Amino acid sequence: MKSRVLVAAVGVPALLYVVLAAPPMAMSLALVILASIGGVELQQCVSGKDRRDLAVMSGVCAGLTVTWYFGMPDMAEGFFLLALLVFFGYAIQKGGQVKFHQIMAGLFGSIAIGYSFSAFLRLNASGVGRAYLLLPFILSFACDTFAFFAGLTLGKHKLAPKVSPKKTIEGSVGGLAGNVLCGLLFVWVMERFSGGSAIGYGPMAVLALACGAVAQIGDLSFSLIKREFGIKDYGRLFLAHGGVLDRFDSVLFVAPVMEIIFSLLP
Repeated sequence: MKSRVLVAAVGVPALLYVVLAAPPMAMSLALVILASIGGVELQQCVSGKDRRDLAVMSGVCAGLTVTWYFGMPDMAEGFFLLALLVFFGYAIQKGGQVKFHQIMAGLFGSIAIGYSFSAFLRLNASGVGRAYLLLPFILSFACDTFAFFAGLTLGKHKLAPKVSPKKTIEGSVGGLAGNVLCGLLFVWVMERFSGGSAIGYGPMAVLALACGAVAQIGDLSFSLIKREFGIKDYGRLFLAHGGVLDRFDSVLFVAPVMEIIFSLLP
């Protein structure tokens, strides 16, 4: 509990500063660092910590994806092709020492994780206020928190017992309800203190429900990977909260979905 309180006491103010007040370059650097660590964590999960070569490659490619996909989105497929050639070329050079699942971990870590973190940069560049960059975090963490307490007090029916035995259907519903509540509260705060909201109460309720469902899929997806490779946490960066992929698993799914939804708003 002490480590959780410590992480919250340091992490929440740091997150608010980076998202709301830091220079754009600082925010970009933070996203590159998080993506790089996430790429390393995924490769270490799949390959073990002895394969530092693959972990470094995965981390570097994940960080480069953030800058490449934001700075040169029209050439993103070129970078993806380059990453494909790099990992398969390295595997060929190693003569069978690098397995297919390790290559796929490197490609997924470098492309998907980097792409998801770069969604924050694209959202910011779209012209929405920086406060809206908090929404992927709010509609991920709120769902997780409300689901935990709803499951703890009301949970009886297992949601996905072979993937995450403690999660329940009641917790899932509670997470969705909590997401809607926090989303509506966000709109109220924006209208009360920022002169208006870019999204109304009705659309926000729908957005919060959609992001809640996506957040739970993200959480279960990364739990599925951990269970397959027999690890408890991806890392220890956030102490008891685990690593980047433990803390931001839902955010990685919600951020690009929110980017797409906001791009469709009038």
